[in-house]
Amino acid sequence: MKTSLLSQIRTELPALSPAERKVAALILERPHAAMDQPISSIAEQATVSEPTVIRFCKRMGYRGLPGFKLALARSLATETPPGSAELGDNATLEELAAKVMDRQIAALIKTRNHLPHDRLEQAIELLAGASRIELYGHGASGRVAADAQQKFFRLGMPVIAYTDAHDHVISATVTPRDAVIIAISYTGRSQDLLDSLEVARNRGVAIIGITTPGTPLAGLATISLYAEVDEQTDIYAPMLSRLAHLALLDVLAVGLALRGREDASEKLTAIQESLTLRRENYPGPDESIRA
Repeated sequence: MKTSLLSQIRTELPALSPAERKVAALILERPHAAMDQPISSIAEQATVSEPTVIRFCKRMGYRGLPGFKLALARSLATETPPGSAELGDNATLEELAAKVMDRQIAALIKTRNHLPHDRLEQAIELLAGASRIELYGHGASGRVAADAQQKFFRLGMPVIAYTDAHDHVISATVTPRDAVIIAISYTGRSQDLLDSLEVARNRGVAIIGITTPGTPLAGLATISLYAEVDEQTDIYAPMLSRLAHLALLDVLAVGLALRGREDASEKLTAIQESLTLRRENYPGPDESIRA
């Protein structure tokens, strides 16, 4: 696997000239800021000349600053910088925003890179042939299920999200055998959820599991799609699995829409026209005041 640019800079740091080392230190300390700045600003902050910045870029294997910045952007998207999970009390808002978003971007990139397209195709085929879609999830996964319900609902698909254990065990008992259940759980170990899925599987209902590899849910599912993210337990850390699950469900919804392209397009257009009409008929604040 090719080394990321940030890792390359750290590795080559001792071999750089003193002036080039200043540029490297600035890039490593403030990569996002450097990516958005002109060469004059980078040179000024690193207390070096502009030709030194160009020499540094060439030392890293790029013709100049534009190519270097593109590689830096790719590196930031695929690498979680050291300490990005640590949100110290003294962190500036700029640092906080960069660290939180770095982790989110890295999680989505990792999910994308590990997405098995054969299983994704099979999952979309299952949904395309289903009489209805039922979504199961608890806690944060329940909110993801509710979001997915809105996506599939807009396609005109019969769909419902269950976040209560009593509700989804009833669903598993009576849902049609040609329905498809999408079960969402990062840990994949909620016993109530697994019990309901066991009932559904024994009745021959297909299950798409969105979870982590090696979990009991993955073993129960007809098809599993994985979100392999480095979830943190820090109280301030965002729930990366939730973002990855939302993205996977977006992919499924778009894939399903493309399977019935004309029908889905007509429904989405009709929905948009209805919503636009409601907005046009609703008076704005200025009109309300005049009325």
